[in-house]
Amino acid sequence: MTPTATYRLQLQPAFPFAAAEEAVPRLARLGVSHLHLSPVLTTVPGSAHGYDVTDHRTVREELGGEAGLRGLSATARAHGLGLVLDIVPNHMAVPADLRLNRPLWETLRDGPGSSYARWFDVDWEAGGGRILLPVLGEPLHRAAEALTTPGDGTLRCGPHVLPLRPGTAGLPLPRLLDAQHYRLSWWRLARTELNYRRFFTVSGLIGVRVEDPEVFDATHATVLRLLREGVVDGLRVDHPDGLADPETYLRRLQDATGGRWTVVEKILAREETLPESWPVAGTTGYDALHHVDGLFTDPQGYAELVATCQEVVGAPDDLGGTWADTLRRASREVIGDDLATEVDRLTRVASRVCATAPGLRLRDHAPWALRRALCEVLIRLPVYRPYAVPGRPARAVDAEQLETAAEGARTAFTVPEEGDAVEVVRDLALGLLGGEEGDADGRDFAARFAQVASALRAKAVEDTAFYRFTPLLSAAEVGGDPARPAVPPEEFHAYCARMQRAWPEGGTVLSTHDTKRSADVRAALLVLAECPQRWRAALEAAREKAAALPDDGHRPPDAHSEWAAWQTAYGLGAPDAERLTAALRKSAREAGVRTSWTEPDEDYEAALVRFVEGAVCGAPWAVMGELTAELAPHVRATSLGMALVQLMMPGIPEVYWGGERWSPTLVDPDNRRIPAVLGDGEDGGADDDPKVRVTRAALRVRREHPEWFLAGSTYEPLRARGEAAAHCLAFARSGAVVAVATRLSLRLALSGGWSDTTLALPPGVWRDTLRGDDTFEGTVALADLLATGPVALLRRA
Repeated sequence: MTPTATYRLQLQPAFPFAAAEEAVPRLARLGVSHLHLSPVLTTVPGSAHGYDVTDHRTVREELGGEAGLRGLSATARAHGLGLVLDIVPNHMAVPADLRLNRPLWETLRDGPGSSYARWFDVDWEAGGGRILLPVLGEPLHRAAEALTTPGDGTLRCGPHVLPLRPGTAGLPLPRLLDAQHYRLSWWRLARTELNYRRFFTVSGLIGVRVEDPEVFDATHATVLRLLREGVVDGLRVDHPDGLADPETYLRRLQDATGGRWTVVEKILAREETLPESWPVAGTTGYDALHHVDGLFTDPQGYAELVATCQEVVGAPDDLGGTWADTLRRASREVIGDDLATEVDRLTRVASRVCATAPGLRLRDHAPWALRRALCEVLIRLPVYRPYAVPGRPARAVDAEQLETAAEGARTAFTVPEEGDAVEVVRDLALGLLGGEEGDADGRDFAARFAQVASALRAKAVEDTAFYRFTPLLSAAEVGGDPARPAVPPEEFHAYCARMQRAWPEGGTVLSTHDTKRSADVRAALLVLAECPQRWRAALEAAREKAAALPDDGHRPPDAHSEWAAWQTAYGLGAPDAERLTAALRKSAREAGVRTSWTEPDEDYEAALVRFVEGAVCGAPWAVMGELTAELAPHVRATSLGMALVQLMMPGIPEVYWGGERWSPTLVDPDNRRIPAVLGDGEDGGADDDPKVRVTRAALRVRREHPEWFLAGSTYEPLRARGEAAAHCLAFARSGAVVAVATRLSLRLALSGGWSDTTLALPPGVWRDTLRGDDTFEGTVALADLLATGPVALLRRA
């Protein structure tokens, strides 16, 4: 059964299946058709997210086990709801107590000969037949005193429990360590010596080879059984870009599930489209998020904010001054440092292909040239990854993007003949070299190049550059494009028409567990682009008040953090020191300019905390409080407009938990906090919160008439006429329901309101579901249609 709308629940020990079950009646009243559950299989104990799976065979007992999941499913079905599961095929956890991950335990104990060795993506040759295990908090010689062998076949160090190779327990420590199938080491060695694929740069998550049919069957057996038995109905696939061959995996999954509704967490660039050959309903919806946010972004005001930020912060072009330069520098840092071991592996494979290829064309390419070519091509890719597989024709778009990247990469070489290494990398990435039957290196390179490309894009864009380029924080969101965040209405309509035609049942989202700011925080920030001078005045006033405070350490540690702190506090709408401090510390560490996760600067971070507590959340907050109150009506208009558009546009909308009402949350773990209320009202009473009313009305019409929205339905843009026409976004679905939203409401108010602007409705009489009995027909004045609120949801009377 295809959902009409999903509601995401972030399961965790403090919010298990039983808590979700209690919320079912309210969520059913809200109007969703399915609950979307974060990963439910067994994880590292205490996990707050569920993506660190340790056992694919069992449902997590901390959540209530399989019995709890079945109970939730039964209650959901009794209220007309189904379940969608989030699954994690790309990786498993490397837990401190490795006994929790039996396949990895046996692989480490028995080495390449283990029956489980095929599960994990390990380069045994690079490690001399051993796996680097970088788990120690200090160099091995210092940690050695804490290593013990209690006589139960284990090696222990603090919380770490590791297996001992049979027959080695009585050896002296140095010989014992050398005799293992793993090399126990300091965590810092992972950057350059790790020989297993990991999730991005997280060494605590080891890549799983689901391309192996046996591994696929073993890791999916429980989920597939739950599908067959009717406990769950659909799937969300986490991070398909980490897989060696996403399309083959998805085809195998489709065959195994019988074609159940499945969406993939694929981040698309603005002009990128999902491969049409993938047998899925669509993406999870970050592309929709970008287009909805862009619809409510004022391009002129954004440009002014960029100029103001450059002036006030004074950051160098490549450290937040301009987006292109900031991204390029971040990419070089990540590829040269964080992903050094991955690039080393690709270089070795490319060198082997060149050395063993028939003929002479590929000879005389030095490893350093191949490595430089690799890095230069990778940093120029405008998307997460190509999808080339040796033996299959390369997609035209992959060939075009790699050719363009190669042209740029050639400029990094002084000697043209040395630059020929770029063509080798390009052709290997497209699966055109090697890859013949029995040639493992050619296939390996194409797959790993794509996997490294996706890791680079995620780390350089989302986890670094987004935190360095801060003129308008809402522009730095997953799937976003800070170079061009605004989306004109005509481009939005074209996107919706394409989605309706190609992916009518793909997902749409506004907030997720991975967004850096919730939709409502972004709505507040987006209004700043409508009044950049007002923001500048407020910022200057707040800075003056902060400067007037007694000199007791409440000064900003730098201009960049000062700008980000004030804008974050304004977006949150409250001087909450604990939440702001956590988010801003994470922002500073991710940016990696003054402090980082691996080299934290305690003095800098302490100064940041003092500034947030004493200035941002102190007396100077009054300035931002005034701005928040002043802009509140327009923030509300933006929030409601974003919500209605997302809920009614092509695709299957998802409401992130708590997002049906005002929900200003920041980057995780803030966005995983348990909301005070889930769904529609309490104790059976209808909730009159404006956002709940809009959400409820939209979801209920979807549930009552799925044929108006699913495959086979239609999308028709409606265009207003008059001086303020650009401020109206309207469309009809299947000629049966019309959504109308106000965009850039502050600019609209400053220009005099709707005036004589009108909207021609499709033929018939229409009733606004948000206003009760009011009806409209023909050409209506927007001043009348939107007299009581910034949005309207019309159904035929």
